[in-house]
Amino acid sequence: MSLERLLNPKSVAFIGGERAGFAIEQSRTAGFDGEMWAVNPTRPELAGVATVASVDRLPAPPDAAFVAVDRERSIDVVGVLAVLGAGGAVCYASGFAESGPEGEDLQRRLIQVAADMPIIGPNCHGFVNARSGAVLWPDVQGCRRVDAGAAIVTQSGNLAINMTMHRRGLALSHVVTLGNQAGVGIEDCFEFFVSDPAVTAIGLHIEALSDPVRFGRIALAAHESGRPVVVLKTGLSAEGASIARTHTASLAGSAPAHQALFDRYGIASVSTVPEFLSALAVLGRYGRLAGNRLTSLSCSGGEAGLVADRAAGRNVVFPPFEPSAADRIAATLSHRVPVTNPLDYHTFIWGDLPVMTECFTQTLSAGVDAGMLVIDFPKGDDTWWWPTMEAFVAAHRASGVPAIVTSSLPENLPEHVALWLDERGIPTVPGIDDALAALEVASSVPEPSAVIHAPAPVPPARVTTLGEHQTKEMLRAAGVRVPEGRIVPTSGLVAGAEELGYPVVLKSVGLEHKTESGGVVVGIGDQDDLERAATSMGHLGTHFLVEQFFGGAVAELVVGVRREHPVGWTVTVGTGGVLVELLADSVTLLAPVTGAEVRQALESLRIAPLITGHRGRAGGDVDSAVRAVCAIVDAALADPGVVELEVNPLLVLGDGAVAVDALAVIED
Repeated sequence: MSLERLLNPKSVAFIGGERAGFAIEQSRTAGFDGEMWAVNPTRPELAGVATVASVDRLPAPPDAAFVAVDRERSIDVVGVLAVLGAGGAVCYASGFAESGPEGEDLQRRLIQVAADMPIIGPNCHGFVNARSGAVLWPDVQGCRRVDAGAAIVTQSGNLAINMTMHRRGLALSHVVTLGNQAGVGIEDCFEFFVSDPAVTAIGLHIEALSDPVRFGRIALAAHESGRPVVVLKTGLSAEGASIARTHTASLAGSAPAHQALFDRYGIASVSTVPEFLSALAVLGRYGRLAGNRLTSLSCSGGEAGLVADRAAGRNVVFPPFEPSAADRIAATLSHRVPVTNPLDYHTFIWGDLPVMTECFTQTLSAGVDAGMLVIDFPKGDDTWWWPTMEAFVAAHRASGVPAIVTSSLPENLPEHVALWLDERGIPTVPGIDDALAALEVASSVPEPSAVIHAPAPVPPARVTTLGEHQTKEMLRAAGVRVPEGRIVPTSGLVAGAEELGYPVVLKSVGLEHKTESGGVVVGIGDQDDLERAATSMGHLGTHFLVEQFFGGAVAELVVGVRREHPVGWTVTVGTGGVLVELLADSVTLLAPVTGAEVRQALESLRIAPLITGHRGRAGGDVDSAVRAVCAIVDAALADPGVVELEVNPLLVLGDGAVAVDALAVIED
C-alpha cells in the first residue's frame, strides 16, 4: 500500500467533535497550509472551519482523514472514505480488537470496508508531520516545524506524546502511532520512511512485528540508503519460551531472538526511552562511528572522574593521548593542569574563546572517534557559559570529529542550548550515562548480513520427542560426526560393547535429561565395569544405548536450533554439558548461519580461550566445530517436521568435533 497521500497530505478531513476540532487547532498552530475540511452533522463549524454534514459532501476526496467518532460510526465513515477514493484515514476510536471478541469482530468489519485504503489504528493517536504541519492528532504534542529529522513509529500514543515533549534539540520529521495495526503496520511505515529523503534516521518502538522477514529486508534497504535505525523493543519479559523440553528454549527465548534479529540486519537496539532518543540524535547526525575511542572535556576533575567511572563496563574506551598529541593539548593549558583522558581542562582558560577553541580542537584531533563536552548551565545568567559552547562548535568544525554535548544533571542542559547546538550540527544528550550509552550504541551498530533469515511457523499444538539414537542418525545424514552406537537389551550389552570396542558409554533410553537421573555412565573400560553400570541403571529400563567414548575434549558446547515464532529460526551456541544453566554463556543467532557468524559467536563465549588455546594449553579444532554447528543448523532446517533440535554436548576435540548427545522435538 502507498502511504504517500496519508502521511504527506495536501488536504485533510477532520471528522467528529471535540477531538477533531483539537486536531484542526493543532494543524493551524503548526502552520499547515493545505486544505482543511470539517465534518459534523450538528455543528456549523469546528475550530473555525465550516462543517459539512457528512463525508460524502466533502468538496473532494481528502488525502487524509482524521476520524474521531465512536467505533460503530468509524466503520461507516471509513467505508465512505474508501469509496470516495481518500488517501487514508486515522481511526482514533478504541473498543476494537484490544477489547475482546466483540471488538475483534468490529475490527474485521473495519478492515473489510477500508478495502485498499490505508488505515492507521484503530485505538491510536494518529500522526504528526512536522515538515508540513499536518497534525492528525487528538492530544497535546511538542513537535516543532523542521525541514528534516528523525521519524518515530510506535504503537503507544502516550509514549509518543512523551517523546515529542523532549527538550534535547532532536528534530523529528514524523511521529506515527499505530495502535492496533489493523491496516498500516510497523513494517509499512518503516518501508515508507526508508525512501523519504527528509528522514535522517528511523526510530521504531516495537511491541510486536507481524512479518519479521519483511522487516529484515526493509532494514537492509535502510542500510543501503544510509538511514540509521534504532529500535526500542518492549514486552520481552512477558513472553516465555513455548517449548521447555530443552536447554535451548530457556537460553533463546524472545529477548535474545529479537536481539538476534536486530543484530543480523544492522539495527541499533536500546532498552530505555532516553537511550532511544539519544541514539537517534547521534546516529541521525553522524551515522555509525568509526570506532569506540572517546574523549571527554570538562572543567572539573569530579566530572572527568565520573565520566571514567561510568564508562567502566561499557564498550567504549578513553585511551591515553599519544605524547605528541598530549604536548599540543598541554601547550593550551596552564602548567598546573595534567593532560589526561577524560580531560579536566580546569577553569584557568574559562571564558578565553581563542584558547579554549585551540584546546578543544587539539583534544578532538588527538586520534579519537568522538568527543563529548560536559557542561551544566546555571539557572540564572549564563553569559560566561557561551564561550565554551562557541569554542566546542569551532573545534568540532575544525577537527571534523563527531561531537556531542552532555551534562552531569540532565535538567542542567536547557532546551534553548540544545536548539542552538542542533542548528550548528551538534547533538545534545543530557546526562553522562545516556551520553555514554549513545556513543556506545553508535560505535557498535553491527554490520548487517545480506542473507535473509528463515521464517518460523506458528508452533504446532502437539509435539513429540525424538529419541537420542534417531536424532543422531538425522545428524549423521547431515554430515555431523556422532559416536557409533547400538540400542540393545541387557542381554546384548557385552556383545554390543565388544563390537564397538572399549571404552564405551552406556545410556538409558527414553530419558530427556539423563545426567540428572543417573542415566549415563562414561568411560567404561571393560566388561565388569559395563555390567556394574547396567545394574545401577536397571530401574530405568531394559534397553540401553551403548556408544563409542570420546575423551580429551577441550570444551563442551550446546547447540540448539528452534522455531522462535514470530521472529524466525534461532541458533543458540554456548557453553554446554552440565554448565549450561550455571554459566548461561551463550549467543543467539538467526538461521541460516554462515561459518563466519558461528566463528564470531564461539570467540565471544567466556570459554573461548579453552577452544582456541590458553596459557600454553592447546586449543581445539575450531574449524571442525564451526562446520559441525553449521551442519546441525542445516539438519534442522532441512526437515519440515523439526520444531527444535539440540546437541548437548558437542565435544570440541583436538582433531574434530563430535555430537555425543542430541534431542529433537518434532510435530506430532
